[in-house]
Amino acid sequence: MLNEIYNRRILELAADIPHLGRLADADASATAHSKLCGSTVTIDVKLDGDVVTDFAHEVKACALGQAAAALMGAHALGRTPAELEDARDSLRAYLAGERGDPGAWPGLEALADARPFTARHASILLAFEAAAEAAARAAAEART
Repeated sequence: MLNEIYNRRILELAADIPHLGRLADADASATAHSKLCGSTVTIDVKLDGDVVTDFAHEVKACALGQAAAALMGAHALGRTPAELEDARDSLRAYLAGERGDPGAWPGLEALADARPFTARHASILLAFEAAAEAAARAAAEART
């Protein structure tokens, strides 16, 4: 059954993660780590006002975590901290079966086959958790 979740789309996403690396001049950074599988994602962001203008991430995760990071990296620029929080919360609720769709973030339907595998949810959520946290930190820092 695990082979079902590592489908062609997941492998394509995992093989092509945009914005890999780190930002030397990030406004804020955040790291999310899964104790269960050891996956880690670190995200750096720059904001201009309330909009993400630069984004980079270091991804050390399984194919599902890499695929989710690819979807985050592909669509993070131009987003607000509130949009990143909403994406995280919607994905978390979708994986938990609390909602029928993954929310408005593009491409998350690719992760549908992983919903029954709760042990994989932490890795899938890493990029979304770290992005929301980094953007919130950057926004808070800008207000001080």
